[in-house]
Amino acid sequence: MTGTIKVDIWSDIACPWCYIGKRRFEAGVAAFREQRPDVDFEVESHSFELAPDTPLDFSGSEVDFLVRHKGMPAAQVEQMLAQMTELAAADGIEFDFSRVKHANTARAHRILHLAAESGAQSAMQDRLFRAYFSEGEDMSDPHTLARLGAEVGLDPDAVLAALDDDGYGEAVQRDITRARMLGVNGVPFFLLDQKYGISGAQSAEAFAGAFEQVLGFRAGDGGAAGADENDHEHGDRA
Repeated sequence: MTGTIKVDIWSDIACPWCYIGKRRFEAGVAAFREQRPDVDFEVESHSFELAPDTPLDFSGSEVDFLVRHKGMPAAQVEQMLAQMTELAAADGIEFDFSRVKHANTARAHRILHLAAESGAQSAMQDRLFRAYFSEGEDMSDPHTLARLGAEVGLDPDAVLAALDDDGYGEAVQRDITRARMLGVNGVPFFLLDQKYGISGAQSAEAFAGAFEQVLGFRAGDGGAAGADENDHEHGDRA
């Protein structure tokens, strides 16, 4: 059965599981299409803010945020970040939490909506993830976002204008409202064909299996799309 699988993804730039989940999802798509080249994917990313109360002018590291603002013991934070770094490396992703500048991500989400208009959303998201988790870039700084946007082909002036455009802010809020209506309280969250939900950073194999199940549903074969066995792997900054 040929066709296109529509995938809506909710994530946050400052969510390590979202970065890992994107990489695994894309690996799942690639593996699935090797077996089913007749199936296309239409992917759209949506905004979700895990820490919307973070001040735009917050100055501090991820460790600072988790220890001081979340009340977590420093030793627990260090252990958790070390585990995240090791897990990410297995998927070819470099995390350097010693460089991470914890930030409010509302501005970054506006730029993702701007990038979507020119088909550059996925590339922009990858660039923002890498800038945040590996390079210590400030996701709340307008000129940093303009520079990163230019690297994927966006007009820097358009990026700066988008930060002051209420329309992009409203687009971010619509994404967040829709997530709440769907009952999403942690990310990453994947919605297939507007019907079947997958929570967390599942394996590439799990994603490929879910795609096959979606096609089975369309054909009336039944099945149960919706993987949540790794549900603990989402919903926090680290």
